[in-house]
Amino acid sequence: MMRLSRLVSCLGRLFRLGGGLVLLGGLVLLGGLAVLPAHAQEAGAGAFSRMGFGARGIALGNALVADPSANVSPHYNPALLPAASGQRLAASAALLSFDRELQFLEFTAPLGPTAGIGLSLTHAGTQNIDARNADGARTGTLSTDEFALSLAFGNRFGERVSVGTALTVYQSDLVPDVDPARGFGVDLGVGVRATDRLFVAAAVHDLLAQYEWDASSVGGGSYTDEFPVRVRVGASYAMLERRLRVLGEVESRTLARERAVPTVVITSGGPQQRSRTESFRQHGVQGRLGVAVRPVEILAVRAGLDRIGVDGTDGLRPSGGLGVRQSLGDLDLRLSYTATLEPYVRTVMSTGTVELFL
Repeated sequence: MMRLSRLVSCLGRLFRLGGGLVLLGGLVLLGGLAVLPAHAQEAGAGAFSRMGFGARGIALGNALVADPSANVSPHYNPALLPAASGQRLAASAALLSFDRELQFLEFTAPLGPTAGIGLSLTHAGTQNIDARNADGARTGTLSTDEFALSLAFGNRFGERVSVGTALTVYQSDLVPDVDPARGFGVDLGVGVRATDRLFVAAAVHDLLAQYEWDASSVGGGSYTDEFPVRVRVGASYAMLERRLRVLGEVESRTLARERAVPTVVITSGGPQQRSRTESFRQHGVQGRLGVAVRPVEILAVRAGLDRIGVDGTDGLRPSGGLGVRQSLGDLDLRLSYTATLEPYVRTVMSTGTVELFL
């Protein structure tokens, strides 16, 4: 404990000299150097759960692994929950291309003097899809739905260090006549307040998460679809009496995959072409950056860059948004809007959030 205290103290002296901004710049630069194939970034199950959470988070480029603000979301790091200043209820909805929908519902609250708890629900889906047979005749309508239900807890130890964990249950209902696939994942997080202005943090997401599909009802077999395991490291730095905050992070993700490898087998009839299944690990790295400015007390202006270092047409994802707040007696109402560029289709995704602090 004495060594940890000395380390934190040394970090504090270093960052008071401007090291916080150097670290943020280094994080973004590292992400920008990671130019990887596009498919390596979004492969794996549960992509809907990695698009962001709420208008504020998406506006800031999803660079919130080290965001110690009062309207913190455990979606980004459960270790941030001790920063919750009061009970908070948030509802969000996003409109995407091709009539896709994305909704969020979240509740966070302090738990005693040093802890916090959070409960969230994410839904993604598309409704009223025309179903047609081989002749092109309409046979009805189809829909797809995916859900993520998460329970998170975080606790602060001393004045500087906090840790947290989250358990998430996933469900995917994509194929008619096939039972929905389910799975669960574990998130772990840690945060350190290095100075009064600088906060550094790390989180691991979706440990053990995978979908177990059983298509025997339609003549298929069983299949396991794994989520990528993501490790995120980042920092945030506050300036101008906390009216300006800069956030940055780097994410490394790993996914177990399989591929068919052609081989030649020598038989009595001569050489024959065969294939074998080979397991391998797919790895990707990307950076994120966010900036929030509060020119007046009731207004926040936000901008961000997600997927820094991702190559191809599904690469860089810029975003921008506004937030306003208004007191209603003992209640604090906050409204946020964000526009961001969707990956792949490159159209604008609009997200709105209503937050109520009780």
